[in-house]
Amino acid sequence: MSDTANTTAKPTEVSKWEQRLEGLLWRSRFLVLLAVIPSLLGAVVLFVIGTVDIFQILWQTISYYTLGSDINIHDSVVTDIIIAIDIYLIAIVLMIFGLGVYRLFVSQIEASESEGPSHPFNVKSFDQLKDKIVRVVILAVIIEFFRAVVDIHFNTPLDAIYLALSALALAAALYLMSLAYKTGKE
Repeated sequence: MSDTANTTAKPTEVSKWEQRLEGLLWRSRFLVLLAVIPSLLGAVVLFVIGTVDIFQILWQTISYYTLGSDINIHDSVVTDIIIAIDIYLIAIVLMIFGLGVYRLFVSQIEASESEGPSHPFNVKSFDQLKDKIVRVVILAVIIEFFRAVVDIHFNTPLDAIYLALSALALAAALYLMSLAYKTGKE
């Protein structure tokens, strides 16, 4: 009789130890907050930087046309705006990453759930999170490409051909990306 009592006691002890360990492992998911919070703070910083840059561009433009400023805005305004857009896009990547990781590991975000499954913050898997981040990063790369194009000064006709080939490759990549997106939705 004592053998039966011992055999039933051991699974209970293992079960309690196992439950504690599993509880600890489950609570360890909150470690992702070490990535979520800095990502969101980084997004805030980048949104502030982008906004301040846009206001500086606006002030330079107003100064140029109304106060007769000696800074020629035509040389830099397009590039500066493109850089600000790039900063905003990187901030959006940080937001999508932070909120997506939070949703995957910690809890659903009720406010975003009401927006529907296509909302950028509603991710159901790592693949979906990666896909959304990659799309915004590719857009940021495209914006950076256009910034570089604005600053290009052609020295030879071959430079113009290289630019045309780069634009063609970029267009092909965008087409393939949209094709993959349509295939993935079906």
